[in-house]
Parts: sequence; C-alpha cells; structure tokens
Amino acid sequence: MKRIIANLSLILVLTTTSISAQTTLKEYKVGHVVNVSLPEYMSRTMGINSSALFQFKNTVKDVYGFIIEDNKEELALVDMNYSSINEFCEDFAKDFLKDEKKRTLSNPEYKKIGDINFAEFDASYYDEEAKGEIYYLAGIVETKTSYYKVISYTSLENKDKFKADFQKILYSLND
Repeated sequence: MKRIIANLSLILVLTTTSISAQTTLKEYKVGHVVNVSLPEYMSRTMGINSSALFQFKNTVKDVYGFIIEDNKEELALVDMNYSSINEFCEDFAKDFLKDEKKRTLSNPEYKKIGDINFAEFDASYYDEEAKGEIYYLAGIVETKTSYYKVISYTSLENKDKFKADFQKILYSLND
C-alpha cells in the first residue's frame, strides 16, 4: 500500500512539474478595491442597473443609486481616449436621459480634491410611469485608473432633502 501511494505521489509531482514548466505566465490584476460611503439609511442592493459595480437604495425614502466604472485602460482598447474629466463628462451628459420627455440638465461643476477629479450636474425628466418628475445627481469621478459614473436619484420634490447626501456619496468615492 505504501508503494502505491509513493508511486502515485511521484506521478503527480512529475505531471505537475512538466505542466507548469512549459509556458511562462504573465500576471494580470482584475478588478480593484473601490471605497464609497453611504448614509446610514441606505443599503447595498442589486437589480437597479446591470452594468453597475455597486448599487444602493432606500425604498421607504424613495432614493436609489449606482456606480459604473469605466476603466481607462479598457476605454483605450476601444479607442475611447479622453483628455480630461471635462471631455468624459460632456460625452456622458449629452446622452444622459436624452430620450426622456422634459429633460433638463444643469452645467457641470468641476472640483479637484487631492489627486481625484470630480464633476457633477443635476438632471431631471418627467416619468410617465411614475407620473412625476425624477431628479438625478449625476457625478463623474476620475482617478488614476478609471472614470466612475455615480448616479443617485429620487423624486424631484425630494431633491432638496437628499441632494447633500448624494453629493457626500459622490465625493467619498476613491480607489
């Protein structure tokens, strides 16, 4: 029995050695840590946006949001090279809610905090299904490796109540 175990161990070692010795491998990092802070009344969720890397909500307060990452390296692979956060934000804003009735967009405001660039603008539109206007705080965060779209929304009547919290979420993001 000991001889069988020894032979099987020898075969396993030889097989593993020959497999790993054929080709050198290049290591890639996939994904990274993203930090964001939410108000205590919000919680992480799923099902709001299938492209989002992070989603949050509070259905009782009628507030929702999500974050989408656009990795700069991956954008470059498809020839989408942006010279600045301004250019990225303008490209995003021109299509944001473009097919919605009564769409309004404010002019973007830009800030730099440390090494991170931020842009934010207000948007709203009339939603026929909800029979009311929906308010969005749309933000862009530019870090060394990525652009993040931070989208938070509620009913227009709750804009003044939640906009400051939406901004806190936006400006808390870093990687």
